[in-house]
Amino acid sequence: MRRIMLKSKIHRATVTGARVDYEGSITIDGNLMRAADILEYEQVHVLDITNGRRLVTYAIPGGAGEICINGAAARLIDVGDTVIILSYGGLVPKEWDGHRPAVVKVDDENRIIDVNAPAAGGRLQESHPHPPAGHPLKDKG
Repeated sequence: MRRIMLKSKIHRATVTGARVDYEGSITIDGNLMRAADILEYEQVHVLDITNGRRLVTYAIPGGAGEICINGAAARLIDVGDTVIILSYGGLVPKEWDGHRPAVVKVDDENRIIDVNAPAAGGRLQESHPHPPAGHPLKDKG
């Protein structure tokens, strides 16, 4: 049996935009998406720490520092709100033991300040404050 487990999260991002007339989704800084292993069009849950609202949408890549709520969700979450963005995956029993999600912590300008990323097999690697040059989670742009 597969169980739905937390795959990754972007912790305490600041919402930089809200476009109610856009067709939907959340625009996320592409570097944050890579660090959190979130693909374009992947389903994400958005938890608004500021007002307690939660919603489900899909991710699209954006520019540096961008966290923009699009479509109807822009009526639920405001610019300046602090959010947590979660992604999930279905794991089979042999994957449950030792599974650890990637956790990407950001500052108030949505710059990466710490990354805890799972190694092969789902075990947590050491923390990487400001991932070093050449690290797979380092800015590729």
